[in-house]
Amino acid sequence: MITTELVFVRHGEAQCNVDGLVGGPRTCTGLTNRGYTQIERVALRLATEHRDKPFAALYAGPRLRLRQTGKIISQALNLPMSTDDRLDGPVHGSADGRPWTEVKTAAGGGPHAHPDRPWAAGSDTWNGYLERAGRLLQELIDHHEGERILFAAHGETVIVAHTLLLGIPLGSPAGFTVSHGSITRWQHHLNRLGQRRWMLDRHNDTEHLAGLAQEAAA
Repeated sequence: MITTELVFVRHGEAQCNVDGLVGGPRTCTGLTNRGYTQIERVALRLATEHRDKPFAALYAGPRLRLRQTGKIISQALNLPMSTDDRLDGPVHGSADGRPWTEVKTAAGGGPHAHPDRPWAAGSDTWNGYLERAGRLLQELIDHHEGERILFAAHGETVIVAHTLLLGIPLGSPAGFTVSHGSITRWQHHLNRLGQRRWMLDRHNDTEHLAGLAQEAAA
């Protein structure tokens, strides 16, 4: 039997992604037109699912691209959205708004390359972010035990969920691809012996975005 279910939607393509900039809270300018279309597609898919198995809550992180993503989903599902700072992405410090190529060159790689070292003045460390965000995500999971919860999230939040629920050691050299507008689903199973286990039902599902590139080129 499935008890708790967590569904993560990575935000649509944002202008900072197209421009190659670090999109922190100070400089995030929101979704592109393509990003809006991606989330409209995922919202239609989730609305169909919501009619049969309703979600209990919808959460979004505080950055503009997440709030825009959450608003589209909220309207399609007629489900109120809560903005929660616990779902914010990493703190980028002085890197906020700068080109990623410049930041990575100065730091000797991206956040994952030196996981116990800040990648800019005032930034998180990658392992520090995973630990903090994982602890806060666990609080949300505990609060919604036995419910279906939907998240408009950063790609990093999906990685946090995987790290937490798979028990991946901090600093692991492996990672996960998380595409814009993708769906990732975790399910908490309870068997007849009373044993509980988190299972990853799907990761980076973009079936609903099939044909989007061809349509844009037509």
